Amino acid sequence: MVKYIVQKAYRDFAKKQGHLVGSDSIKALDKAVEKLVTDAMTRTKANGRKTIKAQDI
Repeated sequence: MVKYIVQKAYRDFAKKQGHLVGSDSIKALDKAVEKLVTDAMTRTKANGRKTIKAQDI
């Protein structure tokens, strides 16, 4: 199940660039987003904050 990305937006973006999107890439992108956010939360906590900022990403 995809939790974080909007599949239609991803497919539309790829289509504008002349590409197609496989369902496996949607799952991989979703997993990458989850890791990116999890890592950002770790950095935020290490800096004594609760707000994720651009510098954490």
